[in-house]
Amino acid sequence: MENSVSFTTAINRSISRSKSKEKIISFCEAKSCPVQFVLAVNDTLNVINGKWKLPIIGSLLFNKKRFTEIQRNIPKITPRMLSKELKDLEMNGIVKRTVYDTLPVSVEYELTNSARSLGEVLDKMLEWGLQHRKSVLSK
Repeated sequence: MENSVSFTTAINRSISRSKSKEKIISFCEAKSCPVQFVLAVNDTLNVINGKWKLPIIGSLLFNKKRFTEIQRNIPKITPRMLSKELKDLEMNGIVKRTVYDTLPVSVEYELTNSARSLGEVLDKMLEWGLQHRKSVLSK
């Protein structure tokens, strides 16, 4: 198999191509190419990965909120960690930050349309998680 390429090499090539803003692949194309499939799923998981990201997304699911309102909804999150995670979610296009020109300045956070479409993914994850937990606990 002289033409075979290692999985790592294929992933690195794919990452290089994606950085150069090549065409975004479709779901069907991703399913037919294991490397693209893994990368697409990995991208999704990276956006929502972490102890605080899903609670933040959940807090913003139904309406926009100010920083302190989000913090009140999530017990034990520090202001520093909330700030860091909100910046990360904003950078990934999940959260929109709006600054209002008031005295004092007020800032609101809300989910983007992209994040709202993530709701379907989270619904499927919830469904799978409940079924999986039930099957594990029933053994």
